[in-house]
Amino acid sequence: MPVFDFSGASDKKTDVQSECTYTTFKSDRNETSPEQPIMVLDNSQRRWKHHSCGIFTNPIKRTSFEFKEEDGVFSADILSIDSRFVSLLKWLGENHINVRLSGENQENGYAVYKIRETAFGGGTKLSAEDGFLQFMIERLLASSAPIETTEEEEEEETGDEMKLTSIQSITDFMTCAGRTLPDNIRLWARRNLAVARSHEVSPEERRHAQRALSIMMNIQWKNNYFEAIDPQEARRILDEELYGMESVKQRIIETIIQINRTHTLPAYGLLLVGPAGTGKSQIAYAVARILKLPWTTLDMSSINDPEQLTGSSRIYANAKPGIIMEAFSAAGESNLVFIINELDKAASGKGNGNPADVLLTLLDNLGFTDNYMECMVPTVGVYPIATANEKDQISAPLMSRFAVIDIPDYTSEEKKIIFSEYVLPKVLKRMSLKAEECVVTEEGLEAVVEKHKNTSGIRDLEQAAEHIAANALYQIEVDHLTGVVFDGEMVRKLLS
Repeated sequence: MPVFDFSGASDKKTDVQSECTYTTFKSDRNETSPEQPIMVLDNSQRRWKHHSCGIFTNPIKRTSFEFKEEDGVFSADILSIDSRFVSLLKWLGENHINVRLSGENQENGYAVYKIRETAFGGGTKLSAEDGFLQFMIERLLASSAPIETTEEEEEEETGDEMKLTSIQSITDFMTCAGRTLPDNIRLWARRNLAVARSHEVSPEERRHAQRALSIMMNIQWKNNYFEAIDPQEARRILDEELYGMESVKQRIIETIIQINRTHTLPAYGLLLVGPAGTGKSQIAYAVARILKLPWTTLDMSSINDPEQLTGSSRIYANAKPGIIMEAFSAAGESNLVFIINELDKAASGKGNGNPADVLLTLLDNLGFTDNYMECMVPTVGVYPIATANEKDQISAPLMSRFAVIDIPDYTSEEKKIIFSEYVLPKVLKRMSLKAEECVVTEEGLEAVVEKHKNTSGIRDLEQAAEHIAANALYQIEVDHLTGVVFDGEMVRKLLS
């Protein structure tokens, strides 16, 4: 019977001390290259291949990488590392994840700029797939360099997942990239992770905790720093979307210049007030394009209960987050444009409260708390743009949260230009008609505008263009004409 003597192994273990071979450097770049690497490995004894496979050693022994070469296994110390990737390095070493490094041999060492996972099927560990590793690396690259932290705090980091749904992947994400989350969300995640793992709570509580974690972890919580926006490009987008409205365009350009100077969003959102059909929503979408942010729409006329916005408590089996939190989740990031349509309808709730009260907390940019999530999320990157037909129907507290822009109705001359240069060409293109196949004379143009002189906006002009173009298409197909010219009499007869 073999006898094993563990005394020597025990003594050896007590003598082993962790040896950190690297220094850290700070970087805020969101892309890597040989000139801006993730880490640098020692190549003084051997030049490494462009693509090299191996594993990181467990950092409790030594911070190095074991290269699996054709002629054996060779170890190289890590000389320096981006401070954002220290926790990821620790996780890769502790879990013996097989990886492939992409790097370049330079004078100061082997500059690693890409890490890919090569081994699959790591037991029950869902993160043992390259997709999850790339997810964590992308999040780390999108974050800022961390502030100096203590070792004790690093040991407490735990959990998240890739399309973060499993507890294990949530845990792994928190361990490697938990510092990319705001402090209060990181603490909230730890508490909910404990609930999701606990067998002392009901299955419903565990399910709700895991769902809430999945939603929160899949949102990239960005800071409120905004890159400069080209005012000329902003003006081009506005001219492309809108005709005239010089005062409105100037007000929007002023906002863009303010963002360029402060690199933060203005303290107040925009409230666009004007008759129906004057392009208020179009302006809001144009601003979202200019800011290069995802956008979501809140239609206040269809929201009758504040719970639709704030979510329902987890005490209910069918509880779910509110529309606002779902908007963050759908966008995948914390910086977005909230387009609030028909703000003047916000005070007409028929449920258990006033939806307008919920909007006040969102518009203050001090944070928003969803009843389901049970955590205050930062809203400094939220830019609200609201539309309304009547200012009189909006409460004073709501009005005070916006910079109001009055959208005037179009004059008859403006409607002529809009119809002939914007609306009709757009309709003809959609119907695959050439300009010469559907021509509206000056008298016909006068007849179109005269017909809709008492209506606000341009929606009626769009319907008139649809009618005219459809009639032209009918005559071309049925009567085999090469084109149709619509004079005043034809237009009046057609639109009557």
